[in-house]
Amino acid sequence: MKFWLLKSEPDVFGYADLMAAGTEAWNGVRNYQARNFLRQMQVGELCLFYHSSTRPAGVAGVARVVRAAYPDDLQFDGSSPYFDARSKPDSPSWSMVDVAAVAALPHFQTLDALRTKPELSGLRLLQKGNRLSVLPVSAEEFRIIVEAGGLSLDRLLVGPGEVLSS
Repeated sequence: MKFWLLKSEPDVFGYADLMAAGTEAWNGVRNYQARNFLRQMQVGELCLFYHSSTRPAGVAGVARVVRAAYPDDLQFDGSSPYFDARSKPDSPSWSMVDVAAVAALPHFQTLDALRTKPELSGLRLLQKGNRLSVLPVSAEEFRIIVEAGGLSLDRLLVGPGEVLSS
């Protein structure tokens, strides 16, 4: 199993929005490296949901991939800011996955708090210049962050589509 980090601006779509929606398409990614990470995601894999471009920025919750990569429909929608005239239905350029809310972190993990943990020194999120909206996270990095946030990794490792009860 792989683990991931997904960034979103909370004033656009925050973890509370995912909790309310239950399941949501993770669309609008327009960076080739981030798109390639989306294409690697498998059903059942867990994601840290990161609030970016806000103060404080940080990890708000955990999501689960519930549908593997498929063509991002916004690339074909001329009214969308994510429209891509070069992308064709028979060979789409962009992909999306569907994710479901699993659990909010009882203790929001701020970017500053993550930086204080020496065991997270290799976390791609903390590397200078890394602005990708989709990032791989090691199993150990994932465990450290969710446990610092007040959740147990063992409790999160339930079957795909299941949501933790409070």
